[in-house]
Amino acid sequence: MTAPESAPSNFIKDIITEDNKTGKYRGRVHTRFPPEPNGYLHIGHAKSICLNFGIAAEFKGLCNLRMDDTNPTKEEVEYVESIKQDVRWVGFDWQERMYYASNYFERFYECAVDLIKKGRAYVCDLSPDEMRQYRGTLTEPGKESPYRGRSVEENLDLFERMRKGEFPDGSRTLRAKIDMTSGNINMRDPVIYRILHSEHHMTGDKWCIYPMYDYAHCISDSIEGITHSICTLEFEDHRPLYDWFLDELGMYHPQQIEFARLNLTYTVMSKRKFIQLVEGGYVRGWDDPRMPTISGLRRRGYTPESIRNFCDRIGVAKAASTVDMALLEYCIREDLNRRAPRMMAVLRPLKIIITNYPEDKVDELDAINNPEDPSAGTRKVPFSRELYIEQEDFMEDPPKKFFRLAPGREVRLRYAYFIKCVDVVKDGAGNITELHCTYDPATRGGDAPDGRKVKATLHWVSAEHSLAAEVRLYDYLFAQPNPEEGTGDKDFISKLNPKSLEVLQDCRVEPGLSGASPGNKYQFERLGYFCVDQDSSPEKLIFNRTVTLKDTWVKIQNANK
Repeated sequence: MTAPESAPSNFIKDIITEDNKTGKYRGRVHTRFPPEPNGYLHIGHAKSICLNFGIAAEFKGLCNLRMDDTNPTKEEVEYVESIKQDVRWVGFDWQERMYYASNYFERFYECAVDLIKKGRAYVCDLSPDEMRQYRGTLTEPGKESPYRGRSVEENLDLFERMRKGEFPDGSRTLRAKIDMTSGNINMRDPVIYRILHSEHHMTGDKWCIYPMYDYAHCISDSIEGITHSICTLEFEDHRPLYDWFLDELGMYHPQQIEFARLNLTYTVMSKRKFIQLVEGGYVRGWDDPRMPTISGLRRRGYTPESIRNFCDRIGVAKAASTVDMALLEYCIREDLNRRAPRMMAVLRPLKIIITNYPEDKVDELDAINNPEDPSAGTRKVPFSRELYIEQEDFMEDPPKKFFRLAPGREVRLRYAYFIKCVDVVKDGAGNITELHCTYDPATRGGDAPDGRKVKATLHWVSAEHSLAAEVRLYDYLFAQPNPEEGTGDKDFISKLNPKSLEVLQDCRVEPGLSGASPGNKYQFERLGYFCVDQDSSPEKLIFNRTVTLKDTWVKIQNANK
C-alpha cells in the first residue's frame, strides 16, 4: 500500500521534507508503528498506522511494526496477533521489519548499567506512595530521595541483585538522576526499571525487572535506526526525557514529533475503558460492532478503504480536536455506495396477499445490482401471490404526509407492479395480521399505461421464496457526544446508550442471499448498509447494520456554511 500522490501536506511532512533538503539522516525516512500489546487497536491507532506507514511509503522509506511489550502483567499473545491482523487489514505491510521491545531487554539492561556507572541512575527504596509525595506538584518542586546519594558501587550491586530476583515486587526501582526541581515533572528522577515477578509472553521467566516505556521506547527507536519518531500529543512533555536518555547514553538520536490524537464523538478512546466495557459485559467482546476497535469496525462492515479515507480526511494537526462520528459514517457510506450490491430485505414483516394474482404463478423480475456500477448487471427476484413488506410502510389511518400504503391507496413495488390495498385483516386483539391487495399487471417494472402516478415505491420479498434472517441494528455505543467529559473511570458507564443494539429475529431477505458469506456487504434498499456477521451460517443468516442511508455529515456541513 502506497500513500496517494495527492495526499495533502501536513506539518510532519513539511519537517521531513526540510530534513531531506538539509541532508539530515542522509535523506533516509524510517518510521515505526509501536503499539503496546495490552489491548486491541482502535480507530485512533488506525490514524497512526496510516500516518506512519503512509509517510514511509510517500518518502520511499521504511516503517517498522514494533510491539512495545515492557509490561508483562497487561500484555497477551492474543493482543499481539490481533494487532498484526489489524495492521494488515487496514492495508499496510511491515515486510520483515517486525520487532519487539523485549528483543532488546539485554541491551536495555546494559544501558542502565552504563547510566549507573556515569552517576546518572540510582536504586531507590521509596514505595510508590512515598515517591508520589517526594515528586512534588506542577507548582511545587520535588524533594530528592534519601537514596539518591548511594555510591555507584552500591547501585550496581543492588541493580544486579534486582535482576537476580532477590527483592519483592515494588520494593525497589532504578531511577534516572536528573532534576527534582524541574518544571517538567517527567524529568524529576523518573523510574527506569521496576521489579515485576511476572512471566513475559516472549521471554518467559528470564526477567523479573522490566524497563519503563519512556526508557525503552527511545532506545528501541535508536537501535532500529528510526529517523522520525511520530507520537501522539500526550508525549510532548516526555520529549525532553526521550532526548535526555539518548544524549546521556551517547546513542544515535531520532527526532520525536508529536501530533494530536483522534477523538471521536459518541465513544471512548481508551484501552483501559475498553477493558471495563468488555469485562463488565457491557459489550460482547473487543470486536463488538459498537466498539471503535478496528476489529469491531471490521465486524460491523467497515472497509479498509473507508478507514484510510477517513484518516486522510481528518488530516494531521498539532492541536487536539474532536471529530464527529458522522464523518466516519460518511466515509463508509460513500465507499459502500460504490461497491455494495443492492438487495431487498424486510426487517419487520407484514404479509400481503395479492388476491388477483394466480396462486401457482411466480414471476422472475429483473433487479439492478448496483446503479453506481453498471458492470454489476442485474439479478432475478421472484414475485408471487404472497409477499412481505415493512410494517411501517402501512398505516390504516395515515396522516396527511404519509404517502406509503393505506386502505384504498396505490403504491409501486420496487421492480414489480402497482398494488392497491383493498382489505385489512386483524386478529382478535385488533392487531393487523395481513393485507389484501390487488395488482395491475400492466405496470410491470414501469409506469401505468394510462399515466396515473403513485407517490411511493416500497421494497418487498416473496413470502414463499424469502429466507429467514436475524438482523442486528447497531447504534452509537453512548447516548452523549462526549461520554468522557467531566466523568471518572466509572461514571462514563452511566452514559451508555441503552438502545445501542436491537436484535430482530423474524426478518426476511431475498433468496439470492442464501450464499452470503461472513464479511459480505450489501445495501438493503431503503434500509441501509449491512454486513454478514461472522456467526452467520447457511442455517441461520445473521446481518449487522453497518450504517443507515441517512447522511448526517452532509447536513452538518451544510449547517456550518
